Amino acid sequence: MNRGERRRLSKLERQTRGAGNGSLPDGDITTSLSQAIGLLQAGAAGDALHLCQQILSKQPKNPDALNLCAVAHFHLGNVEPALRTLQTLIEAKPDHVEAYNNLGNMFRTLGRFDAAEAAYRQALEINADYFDAHYNLGIMLESVDRLDEAETAYRKAGKLKPDFPEAFLNLGNVLKALGALEEAIAAYQQALEPAAENAAVYNNIGNAYYELGDLDQAETAYRRALEINPNFADTHYNLGIVLQENDHLDEAISQYRRTLELSPDYVKAHINLGYALHKLGEADEAVAAYKRAIELEPANAQVHANLGDVLLQQGKRREAVALCDAYLQQHPGNTGVLAFKAVALHELGEREQANMLVDFDRLILASELQTPPGFASLSDFNAALAHYVGTHPTLVAAPSRHATRFGKHSGELLGPEKGPIAALERQIRQAVEDYRRSRPADGSHPFLAHPPKRLRITAWGVVLGAQGHQVPHIHPSAWLSGVYYVRVPELVDAPDQRPAGWIEFGRPPEHFHCQAEPHVRLFQPKEGLLLLFPSYFYHRTVPFAIEDTRISIAFDVSPLPGT
Repeated sequence: MNRGERRRLSKLERQTRGAGNGSLPDGDITTSLSQAIGLLQAGAAGDALHLCQQILSKQPKNPDALNLCAVAHFHLGNVEPALRTLQTLIEAKPDHVEAYNNLGNMFRTLGRFDAAEAAYRQALEINADYFDAHYNLGIMLESVDRLDEAETAYRKAGKLKPDFPEAFLNLGNVLKALGALEEAIAAYQQALEPAAENAAVYNNIGNAYYELGDLDQAETAYRRALEINPNFADTHYNLGIVLQENDHLDEAISQYRRTLELSPDYVKAHINLGYALHKLGEADEAVAAYKRAIELEPANAQVHANLGDVLLQQGKRREAVALCDAYLQQHPGNTGVLAFKAVALHELGEREQANMLVDFDRLILASELQTPPGFASLSDFNAALAHYVGTHPTLVAAPSRHATRFGKHSGELLGPEKGPIAALERQIRQAVEDYRRSRPADGSHPFLAHPPKRLRITAWGVVLGAQGHQVPHIHPSAWLSGVYYVRVPELVDAPDQRPAGWIEFGRPPEHFHCQAEPHVRLFQPKEGLLLLFPSYFYHRTVPFAIEDTRISIAFDVSPLPGT
């Protein structure tokens, strides 16, 4: 996805602002400053630096020359001289707003995000309407997943420069990540106004419609993007996904092949090409596509599972297990491959090993929540949660690519305005700690062998209506997953209806080519019940027919980077 990210180092790349005393320097220096700006824009940072140094030999405190000199140093990789030059400028002219903006950009590039934020905010203290600092602050905040704050920064930037499409493009990307898909589309439309022929914007509009489950609108947007830029590899790939989901496999394959003509190392295109070929019965071609993806990205778990499924269909069950083992030697505990290995072992007839991996008794924890402070009863708490989820602005009909069917799915619930979710989050964190204490590190089990030290929690709501269910799925990016039941239809407890509406563990997805009857475990949902389980456990919701609403809050417990 084209993020529209544009690092704006300084207004001085577009115009000079004069000397520190408020008056223009003499003609030669003004000309030299303009020449230095042109050299920087042309990528000749060394020549720009030399020219700035000549200016500083005549006017050592010229703020514009110091600013450009710092930028040139940084382009050349001279980090310390660049930072030192900006500090010199700031000491001499503490209200030099561009210096703080450039300092922020340098710190951000170096990964020093706290320092970058402080510099941007100092620039905004000097000039609250300084567009560059708002825009660059948004980029920094987005890069560290502070999306709500990034949204605020981009909105301010957009108000200050309505004709700057990148601000609205980035705003749309943030809103999409937050699950506010209709708002994201509106932001993308604003990005189109000053630049209607922007293929990247149409591509992102297509992505948002795809997330909303509106495949027709997504296809229209992707095709418009390709009218503007027929060589946009990302859009050919995205269009292929839409066509594949509409079961137009031949057309999807054509789009994936076009993607690979434009970008031969596009790993996801190789994977999806393999998947589409496999569905058409072209197993050998599918294997070739998957193997090429593995050559390009050996750590990709998804493609190993996909290749393993082809091997299962070909009756090569032991080879499928060996494929998993080879991968897990390099990537112990990987969620996606552990999940498939359990399936492959079961197909091979190695039930004891499969059941060791998917040990329902040992690795699933069920507990009942206590009434949080501030609520009269657990029923009152659940009613507050039901209202919060049901009215959440990100709650939309679940797109077909999600596991949810005949229901709605929210975006992230653990944002700044958590409401009653804050109390639930505290109890989830406590349950996770209890899980870790009761199931300590165990080198004999791949899930427990290397538990992460630091974790983060993400949560989303799932609202199911009549015939609502979730197809078998896992959460490949997490370590531990869970669900809390907020509202459960009475039918779920009716003996003659069981197991309608229950959660089932152990059944692989329908698209896997399995023949053995799976080993499964069912749990009856109850309002107030919290379940924790390894993220590689396949799980689904059994459909229910009654016209009632089932509300749950699902969550992932994921390792923080470096743990």
